Amino acid sequence: MKALEPITAQELDEKFDNGEDISAYVDWSKARRPNLEARRVNVDFPAWVVEGLDREARHLGVTRQSVIKMWIAERLR
Repeated sequence: MKALEPITAQELDEKFDNGEDISAYVDWSKARRPNLEARRVNVDFPAWVVEGLDREARHLGVTRQSVIKMWIAERLR
């Protein structure tokens, strides 16, 4: 793959705004998602809550963790 000539931020913005593919100009190994970095937390639930979460997860076809994340995110919005 041929190295691209450097471009200015304004040129990059114009390419993006015009719908051009700018992925070749981005070093994805250094990309970050501000405010979306994962942080681990531990929460203890009574058995009946875990069973309910598992039922809902099976119903939705997702993991228990996904159900917890969805519900908490909905509540915080």
